Amino acid sequence: MKFIIGTNNAHKVEEIRAILPEIEWVTPEDLGIEAEIDETGETFAENALLKAKAFAALAGIPAVADDSGLETDALDGRPGVYSHRFCPWAGADDRDRRRYLIERLSAFPRPWKGRFVSCAAFYDPVADRTETVLGTVEGEISDADRGENGFGYDAIFYVPSLGKTMAEMSEAEKNAISHRGASFRALRARMIEMGILR
Repeated sequence: MKFIIGTNNAHKVEEIRAILPEIEWVTPEDLGIEAEIDETGETFAENALLKAKAFAALAGIPAVADDSGLETDALDGRPGVYSHRFCPWAGADDRDRRRYLIERLSAFPRPWKGRFVSCAAFYDPVADRTETVLGTVEGEISDADRGENGFGYDAIFYVPSLGKTMAEMSEAEKNAISHRGASFRALRARMIEMGILR
């Protein structure tokens, strides 16, 4: 059975395929689908389901999607679901978003504790079945970029137990401990329980 990965983010597609290589994935690009889904939910689960349902409807096959972000204790959970839109600077890229977050955190004592959160969602449009699971990884926010791998906030998300930021890890290291790795492995287990996967 084919499943569409409900995202246009090439980095996420690559990670999901690496985390669950045994599943037959297709992407919106593979199917000629061009759609940007507005993330209007107030939680990671709401946004993940919005994307899964939208892409399932467009593709006519079951979909999985995720919504993810970085929560910081000092900023009461922000940027959270607004991680991609948190930086108010026009045309902000990933580097700008990291710099802006560090500026906001600089008013607080270190260490700056936080966590990456991923909600993986599944939607089957025929059976009208949904499933969501959360995955998290705890860490600290560093005050400067470290590492060249990954994307988003990876270069400033430091995992003390490994002594590295996410951007300093290999793909295999990151996927073994990451929020997205945890959420999609848990989603796979749920889908097996539901009889969708074997």
